[in-house]
Amino acid sequence: MTIAVPAAAASEARLTIVNPKGLYDPSPNGYSTAVIAPAGARVAYISGQGGQDATGALSPDFAAQVKQAYANLGAALAGIGARPDQVAKLTVYVVDHDMGKLGVLTQSVKAMFGAALPAQTLVPVPKLAVDGMLFEVEAVVVLE
Repeated sequence: MTIAVPAAAASEARLTIVNPKGLYDPSPNGYSTAVIAPAGARVAYISGQGGQDATGALSPDFAAQVKQAYANLGAALAGIGARPDQVAKLTVYVVDHDMGKLGVLTQSVKAMFGAALPAQTLVPVPKLAVDGMLFEVEAVVVLE
């Protein structure tokens, strides 16, 4: 299945989401197999966003950190003049990953991206940069 994600204005890029037949359909799990950026598009890279709030406080709860990290990603997107439907690729890092955490991740991704699910890689890690940090998400964004 291929979906062209419409842009808000004609001058903005369109990402093409591709979930090829014959491969497992990842969309129920909150991601797409591949995303194609148009030729000549500008690309931005957003550093990993963790679950810290604006004061630097970090909840000990995994779900709370994931929710805050996606809110932080949304703020970073807004800061560069981008929208969630311009995100082509996410990489998420999960401390002590287990299958029980997938539901939280899937819910957060679908809430932010709707049908415009970016390509995504989940990397289980033993520890992140800040003590107590359980989740981090970084993004590749197509600006135009």
